[in-house]
Amino acid sequence: MKYNRSLLSILFLIIFFNLQIQAQTSQPQYPAEVEKKINLVENNLSGWVQLTDSVIQFSLHERMGFYKVYGVSIAVIHNYNLEWARGYGMADVAEQRPVNTQTLFQAASISKSLNAVGILKLVQGGRVSLTDDINNYFKNFKFPSDSVANFKKITLGNLLSHTAGLTVHGFAGYKAGDTMPTIFQVLHGQRPANNEAVRSQFAPGFRVEYSGGGITISQLIVMDVTNEAYDKYQWNNVLEPLGMVRSFYTQPPPLNKMALLATGYREDGMEIKGKFHIYPEMAAAGLWTNPTDLSSFIIEMQTAYKGKSDKVLSKNMAHLMLTPYLDNTNAGLGVFIEKKGDRTYFGHGGANEGFRGQYYGSLDGGDGVVVMVNSDNGQIINEIINSVSKIYGWKNFYQPALKTIVQAPVDTLDKYIGEYVMNDITLSIKRSGNHLYLFQNGNKGLQIFFTSNTNFFLFEVDAEANFIINETGRPTSIKIHQNGSDFSFLRKE
Repeated sequence: MKYNRSLLSILFLIIFFNLQIQAQTSQPQYPAEVEKKINLVENNLSGWVQLTDSVIQFSLHERMGFYKVYGVSIAVIHNYNLEWARGYGMADVAEQRPVNTQTLFQAASISKSLNAVGILKLVQGGRVSLTDDINNYFKNFKFPSDSVANFKKITLGNLLSHTAGLTVHGFAGYKAGDTMPTIFQVLHGQRPANNEAVRSQFAPGFRVEYSGGGITISQLIVMDVTNEAYDKYQWNNVLEPLGMVRSFYTQPPPLNKMALLATGYREDGMEIKGKFHIYPEMAAAGLWTNPTDLSSFIIEMQTAYKGKSDKVLSKNMAHLMLTPYLDNTNAGLGVFIEKKGDRTYFGHGGANEGFRGQYYGSLDGGDGVVVMVNSDNGQIINEIINSVSKIYGWKNFYQPALKTIVQAPVDTLDKYIGEYVMNDITLSIKRSGNHLYLFQNGNKGLQIFFTSNTNFFLFEVDAEANFIINETGRPTSIKIHQNGSDFSFLRKE
């Protein structure tokens, strides 16, 4: 697939390939049959769509350059074992420090999965209950019960499954040098906290509404019940027992870990100011880890689910965690459950400033994958996971949409050229040869592929789109359907 390279991406590729030999020297080597599968994974990246008359796939290095992703770390689980792990590209470009299997990334919301393990450990020990009112566990805090919540009690089970009906989806973190808020300031939305107060928006126990704010409440419960610092409790009771020996929740990171930390980057390749943000909301977003360590967590949950291990949780607790908390939802406790064909997976994604990640583990068969990147652009992650699922034969996991491309007449293409606006987002449509390209807010262009004279798609965006034409034949808007929602961009006159 063709794409336009900016000067920045060209510089990235020069740096990347110059350092590739250096980066590879620290990589673990595997038996020939495993190395063959690694090579196949690296060269079979696929997106959300495929063509009816050909197969579109990419190499990992090509897509890293295209998306301006400097560093990638991958781990693949097969038959309940870590089959391989490997790092690619740069953990820090300025320092010329490559990614290896020890490099630590911000897990972002993947932190919630390990937080749930820690709380279920308390449940297992009889120190808390998933069904009691959360206000039973606080020392110096009380969550307000009001008419918005229909005066219903909120439980730990509600918090971990995002069924508490609470506000504050996620957190932006804090730059190095910023004054850090206390957990009470975060929950009350008081300065220097940069979020709104965590409050009810509807009654608990009815539906899933993702809330990092609710997970932060669970962090306070852990602290108040155990009389320990949250990061210390998680280390002693979750991370170390799972063998996640390089991972930690401590914020800001300890000085002796700094050399292992990846630097975060924006979508345009620019470094995050201060290299990364700090997240006092540790349970929701504060974990530093890598795919190798996360594989230990996935494998332990898989084997505990089968009743073959209990390093942290019993079989019953593992089943509780890996089952939707409410019927007809996909939210377990700290995880999301996905059914693909006749197989079920648990997983979670993460998005902090400058970092993205995703993991999946099967409930049977012992398969799994973890991918982490040090970029705001996480589009490459699903492409890598799709490749793993194909090479390892995960039936029905990769189910791309099938499209047939048509060539719209040039005079039709010319009608669409112009700018289309929704709020502060501008889509610019330009023609080069017999193809149209879409530019968002001045970013690099993405080729438009038509399935009719008005309907089109982009390989990089999982969405359906079409030009809306008025009675005179003039395009008036672009309609985009994505994740169950419609967005209209009006043509700018």
